[in-house]
Amino acid sequence: MAEKILIGNEFIATDEIKPVINPYTQKTVGEVYIAGEKEFNISADYLTSLSTQYAALPVYKKQELLYRISESIKAKKAELAKIITDETGKPVKFSLIEADRAVLTFRLGAEECSRINGEVLPLDLLPGSENKSGIVRRFPLGLILGITPWNFPLNLAAHKISPALAGGNVILIKPSSSSMLTALALGKIIYDEANAIGLNYTPVNILPISGSKMDKLVSDSRIKLISFTGSGDVGWAMKKKSGRQKVSLELGGNAGVIVNHDADITAAAAKIAAGGFSQAGQSCISVQRVYVHSKVYSEFRTKILEAAKGTKFGDPYNENTVTGPMINEEEAIRAEKWINEANSDGANILCGGSRNNAVLEPTVIENAPDSANVKCAEVFAPVITIEQFEKFDEAVAKVNDSRFGLQAGLFTNDMKAIMYAYNNIHTGGVIINEASAYRMDAMPYGGVKDSGNTREGVRYAIHEMTEEKILVL
Repeated sequence: MAEKILIGNEFIATDEIKPVINPYTQKTVGEVYIAGEKEFNISADYLTSLSTQYAALPVYKKQELLYRISESIKAKKAELAKIITDETGKPVKFSLIEADRAVLTFRLGAEECSRINGEVLPLDLLPGSENKSGIVRRFPLGLILGITPWNFPLNLAAHKISPALAGGNVILIKPSSSSMLTALALGKIIYDEANAIGLNYTPVNILPISGSKMDKLVSDSRIKLISFTGSGDVGWAMKKKSGRQKVSLELGGNAGVIVNHDADITAAAAKIAAGGFSQAGQSCISVQRVYVHSKVYSEFRTKILEAAKGTKFGDPYNENTVTGPMINEEEAIRAEKWINEANSDGANILCGGSRNNAVLEPTVIENAPDSANVKCAEVFAPVITIEQFEKFDEAVAKVNDSRFGLQAGLFTNDMKAIMYAYNNIHTGGVIINEASAYRMDAMPYGGVKDSGNTREGVRYAIHEMTEEKILVL
């Protein structure tokens, strides 16, 4: 039976049903009712109508709701992880980790609800303003549209919903068409917990709708903020089409990592392999370009190949699998084509490169040209390129030679190199002695250049999802 969608304060069926296909087995793992413009309007009207009511909810009630959602995800961790693996092919070990992260993300929202502070300003700065002061507080925007990707279908939905609810907003989630079951499972949890604390409404709706239909609706005046995570081309085009709404974009990358001559090469190789090959490299901050000092290049080259060849790939239901299938065979074919193009242009394929349906073997490429797609574009696959450098500032320049700027990694214990990288690498984050793929859900996360225009991380997203208002006394 197809999964009904959460619109208004109920789960409804529509006239359209879409099957959900597991990318590894190619078997149907479920069906979902699909929304259209009618359902969007019902949802937008409903959420707009209750936005003032939810904004006025006391902080302790918002906290209770968010804590309860967090605890419910924790209790249903195994069930949610299976849904994630079923519909996206993510290896189950990482689906379980994602559920743990969603538990944290909602707990952070509960904690941050009570930390949305303001300030008092002295305004007696010119004659005529004697005895005047200003009180500044943050207020919710209203209806937020959250558009979420398939690669972290639970936790990236949590990164929209948790700060939205903490900040007093209502939110409509449009999940990727490749991860609708996970979003609806989260919607059921939120619906149940809203009822459990005595609300007679649900401040979150889940709208499985095609991208083409949603594209026509993003400029709707009822939406006050669009929070989008996904492809750069889609995100920037959406920003152009939006009306007066705020638009927060968290987009892609082709992360660079530097391995300096003083690094622990064994640890660096292991972390870089994990950061490049985990869940088939399908993460915006997955390691893609690695620059290694010439003094340690030979040692690193040996160890990264050992790590790559030792990476278990294939069946996502095997608890030891690191590299599962890509989201579909078309994406695997595209990545395979890019690998072959780099090889034709003079790159050396050191290991991997073979494909079996949607599963692409972990791949290490040496000395790919800067113009190769595996370096200059976002490969979004289990593919790492490596090359050597002589001077540290040249390696930093190489990392910056990209239209993206999400996160970078640096392996070194040299504080001078660390501070040079921090001050000169043009990304939203520089990660020391970890791969670029490291993220903790409390930290500000986001990029510059084509990688986006905002920061997620619950506390930082609350700032995006609220606005300042001053009271002059």
